Amino acid sequence: MGIGQWTTGLWVGAMGESGQLRPDQARPDQAQPDQGRPDQTQPDAPPDTAAIRSEFALERYRYLLQQIQAVNENAHRFLALYQTLATALVTAALALFVGYRKWDLTADTARGGVIGLLTLVTVVAAFTGTLIVVGALAWLDYRHEECDITDEIVGPGFRKRPRPGNFLRWYETYVVLFILVSVLTMWVLAAVFLLPAMR
Repeated sequence: MGIGQWTTGLWVGAMGESGQLRPDQARPDQAQPDQGRPDQTQPDAPPDTAAIRSEFALERYRYLLQQIQAVNENAHRFLALYQTLATALVTAALALFVGYRKWDLTADTARGGVIGLLTLVTVVAAFTGTLIVVGALAWLDYRHEECDITDEIVGPGFRKRPRPGNFLRWYETYVVLFILVSVLTMWVLAAVFLLPAMR
C-alpha cells in the first residue's frame, strides 16, 4: 500500500468515527456560503426624476382641465338656479297682488308680503352672483397654473395666459349683468305699479 492510500484510509477512518465530513463533502442540509453567482441580478436603479416630474405634471394638468370644465358648467347651473327661484318668488308676489282681497288680507299685509318676496329674490340674486364671481376667479387661478405647467413641460408661450381685461368676452359677465338688471327691474315695477295699487 502506498503512502497516499494509507494517509487517505486514516483520514476516512478518523472522520467516520467522529461523524465529521471532509471539507470537500457537504451535507445536504448544510447551507453553503454564497460565492456570488454570475446570474445574480443587481437591485433596480432609482427611477428617473425627470420622468416622475413629467408624470406628475401630466396628472396635474388633467385635473386642472377637469376643474376648468366644472367651473364653466357651474355658471350655467347657478343661472338656472336663479331663474327657477326668481320665477317662483315673482309668481308668488303676483299671486299675492291679485288675490289679497279675495283672501281677506289687508293692503299693508299684502304690500309687506310683496316686499318680502322681492327681498328673497334679491338675496338669491346676490348669492348666485357671488358664486359666479368666485367661479370666475377660480377659473383664472386654474388657467394660470395650466400655463405654468405647459411653460415648464412643453415650452414658454405654449398657452396664452388669461387677461382680466378681457372680461367683456366672458359670458359670466353678461350672466351677472342679467341678474342685476332683472332684480332692479323687479323692484322698479313693484314700486311703480304693484305697491301703489295695493291700497
